[in-house]
Amino acid sequence: MSGYVGILVSDPWLQNQFTQVELRSLKSHFVSMKRESGKLTLGDLPAKMSRLKVVGSENLTDQDRASFIQDLHPNLDEDVDFEFFLRVYLKLQAHATATTGSGGKNNSSSAFLKAATTTLLHTISESEKASYVAHINNYLAQDDFLKKYLPIDPSTNDLFEIVKDGVLLCKLINVAVPGTIDERAINTKRVLNPWERNENHTLCLNSAKAVGCTVVNIGTQDFIEGRRHLVLGVISQIIKIQLLADLNLKKTPQLVELVDDSKDVEELMSLPPEKILLRWMNFQLKKAGYKKIVTNFSSDVKDAEAYAHLLNVLAPEHSNPSALAAKNPLERAKLVLEHADRMGCKRYLTAKDIVEGSPNLNLAFVAHIFQHRNGLSTQTKQISFLENLADDTQISREERAFRFWMNSLGNSTYINNVFEDLRNGWALLESLDKISPGIVNWKIANKPPIKMPFRKVENCNQVVKIGKQLKFSLVNIAGNDIVQGNKKLILAYLWQLMRYNILQLLRNLRFHSHGKEITDADILEWANTKVTSTRSHSRMNSFKDKSLSDGTFFLELLSAVQPRVVNWSLVTKGVTDDEKKMNATYIISIARKLGCSIFLLPEDITEVNQKMILTLTASIMYWFLKQPVEDRPSGISDSEGSSQLETISNSTTDDSASESSMEEHGNL
Repeated sequence: MSGYVGILVSDPWLQNQFTQVELRSLKSHFVSMKRESGKLTLGDLPAKMSRLKVVGSENLTDQDRASFIQDLHPNLDEDVDFEFFLRVYLKLQAHATATTGSGGKNNSSSAFLKAATTTLLHTISESEKASYVAHINNYLAQDDFLKKYLPIDPSTNDLFEIVKDGVLLCKLINVAVPGTIDERAINTKRVLNPWERNENHTLCLNSAKAVGCTVVNIGTQDFIEGRRHLVLGVISQIIKIQLLADLNLKKTPQLVELVDDSKDVEELMSLPPEKILLRWMNFQLKKAGYKKIVTNFSSDVKDAEAYAHLLNVLAPEHSNPSALAAKNPLERAKLVLEHADRMGCKRYLTAKDIVEGSPNLNLAFVAHIFQHRNGLSTQTKQISFLENLADDTQISREERAFRFWMNSLGNSTYINNVFEDLRNGWALLESLDKISPGIVNWKIANKPPIKMPFRKVENCNQVVKIGKQLKFSLVNIAGNDIVQGNKKLILAYLWQLMRYNILQLLRNLRFHSHGKEITDADILEWANTKVTSTRSHSRMNSFKDKSLSDGTFFLELLSAVQPRVVNWSLVTKGVTDDEKKMNATYIISIARKLGCSIFLLPEDITEVNQKMILTLTASIMYWFLKQPVEDRPSGISDSEGSSQLETISNSTTDDSASESSMEEHGNL
């Protein structure tokens, strides 16, 4: 485990029971519980631990927990320290799992902290490993740095050794979403020291979050230690993003052939890519006269009949009548894969994987077939529907940033489209509870699936009420506006939520004992003071200062907080549009490499999107203030940093310096 974990937990056995992020989360919960009453005793635990998502604990009452804890530790007045808290947590977890049984619906490994490293054996699928290794060997074979390590032998554990320096996963993210990582920011020496490896993994994890991966229970140390199930989980998500990239109307406008009118087009645009893929598959199967509806990539394709019909429609010239005539599903699956081979499709699975219903590999197989040959018309009058749909690039970019940010919080609901997936209010309530624990009244919240519209309105009314409680500007916004999917109002709310989150993080970091608020102007002044301390003449007049477009100010700010992070020989003059974009891409990558969790795009810097500029600046500030004094650049002491912020907080600043005041948020 890392040094950070070692500070939190001295017992080596306890260190090995949790990932880094699990420990951080549990520590946060522990501190929060203790802060409520000034101390924490065993008697307090039953009620307080009900907030934690312990495996199976949803089926335990507070009385069950109290009885179990009292059996373990009769003295309920005993104070609880963090390590004691962890031991009770583990025993309660084991008890809950044993009580509910291993087959319970709450044993989903996808939810944060629900996958118990202590009570569940983490196994990996050798078929999935072999499939992902083949994908990596294919797409990264020509990479100058990696080609000396490729091809990887799927029958070995070499994959988990190669990922330990962080380069492969960074490169794989760029294959999935080209341009996400500026490869100039990746440390690619033949032998990397621990610091450089950690930087690569930090860059990888923050970039993975920024393209839609869920990595809330994974830390850099998990990669360095080669934890196989976690490594494969991230690789699986990255490959899935790559394979599903074309399943939207911008990339594949021919998908409108699946619908009948413009209203259906809007519905299609709101669907997650997996659902679009299923709709496409059923559209093609209907042509073949296949009577069943495929609703998943597991049980519905186990007999391989759907695949045989699908490939016959898409590539009749390669069909084999024996496939449909075969009585044995395994034999039929083998013939299907031979048909796919003749089409030139890559194999993401074996015949055995088909009949066993491997959902990840079946999804990858169908997605690749779609990429290779989708069978849709290249000329269709229905494409005219697209011309009538608003194409607001700014709204699209902001939706993307907020969506990935919300998914990074570790909610139980994965957001595919904020305008659709937030309409029942549940994901917003979850996010509010993550950002301000205890603020949501769950007793009056309605959990999905929600059939009655007024129940959705009730959730969204609570969302608006909490927003007003947090002093968001919500003039003329009602819960029903969220239910109706009002784009501008939803974006206005999400921006204020994101801004509140980062300001609270900063406030809690430095000003908790004084109760002082951080303002946009404080962040602006901090950044300018940091850059001035390096004797630079660069200055940011506001978060919409057009001079920021060349990237110079942020490069100097990053260099001020960590001098070694910027390689100035790679920086352009920032005169032409191309030079500005190169600098912007570099800024984002080195900020993520430091440890900033940011969701902006290079265009947000070159076009000076004031909201994203604020989040970038605040994230750099937050990263810097988290660092131990001894790790800061020489010449910057803790008292200096604190006194600077004390001065800022006590001064009367002109809030017009930040044009992101709350009054304008309703006018996005």
